Amino acid sequence: MSANPITASAIAKVVSAALAQIAEAADLSKLKAIRGAVVGDQSPIHTMNASLRDLAPEFKAEAGALVGKARGEINAAYAAAEAVFAAAEERAKLAAERVDMTAVATRIPLGARHPLSLLQDQISDIFIGMGWEIAEGPELEHEWFNFDALNFDADHPARAMQDTFFVDPVESHLVLRTHTSPVQVRSLLERELPVYVLCPGRVFRTDELDATHTPVFHQVEGLAIDKGLTMADLRGTLEHFARSMFGPEAQIRLRPSFFPFTEPSAELDVWHPGAKGGARWVEWGGCGMVNPNVLRAAGIDPEQYQGFAFGMGIERTLMFRNDVKDMHDMVEADVRFSQQFGVNL
Repeated sequence: MSANPITASAIAKVVSAALAQIAEAADLSKLKAIRGAVVGDQSPIHTMNASLRDLAPEFKAEAGALVGKARGEINAAYAAAEAVFAAAEERAKLAAERVDMTAVATRIPLGARHPLSLLQDQISDIFIGMGWEIAEGPELEHEWFNFDALNFDADHPARAMQDTFFVDPVESHLVLRTHTSPVQVRSLLERELPVYVLCPGRVFRTDELDATHTPVFHQVEGLAIDKGLTMADLRGTLEHFARSMFGPEAQIRLRPSFFPFTEPSAELDVWHPGAKGGARWVEWGGCGMVNPNVLRAAGIDPEQYQGFAFGMGIERTLMFRNDVKDMHDMVEADVRFSQQFGVNL
């Protein structure tokens, strides 16, 4: 007759080894690390318990009682150690989070809106005061709105990969808008004439970030379409805008230029009387009378309606109006840069 392989001495050795491992654990993380080895599926006591099924019937009752008692002892020891360590961790956590009610309060300074946001709102308020509307559009734009409707030829350099972010697949004809002019086209298609809209927003070009360039920047563009509008209306609007931005002594001048979407076109310079280092002429943006081809693309008869458009960079405006030397200051999210423009919530 074979002997019972699960003896009291064998059980005692397993229990002793498990209790020793539990006792050696110095904290809760180390205790959890040995859990599988002392009470888990890979532990000796679990293996011994699983072997009960293979015992002869006459040994099962006695061996089962021994194994059950051993498992209970090991589990109880593990649970007790776990409770001790958990309580210690909780006490340490509470001690670390202790608040000294007698300590002087830490005052958190008020935040400040980014000066680009403030400037964009200021520009919008100027045109709202003149009766214009603010128009917005998607930043992910179709090529037709971004180029074709604005009289850009298929081989125009602005369509090239070095200027424009194209979205895969190229066959989708989607781009990250390179200017806010697509909003003007959408406004002509969606609104009843006459149209007077200002289009501020974020635009994207494949420029490297340096002191004067950034691949993501902000523009504000204006569009007026009505009967009888002329370059005189454009000049008057821009003079009012410049004086609202730079003071009553500000002046503008228009230099002949070329843009696909305006004809005639002009570069816009502003005489900035408050510039640090002395008053000077500064190139500000572009403008002109809306090209008849743009009006036709929007289904508008250029014989009945005329209009003007203009646009400038908000970052550039902030740089020469407030003597900001480096574009990095605008994009690095340093609150000290914003705070010098005043706390505006």
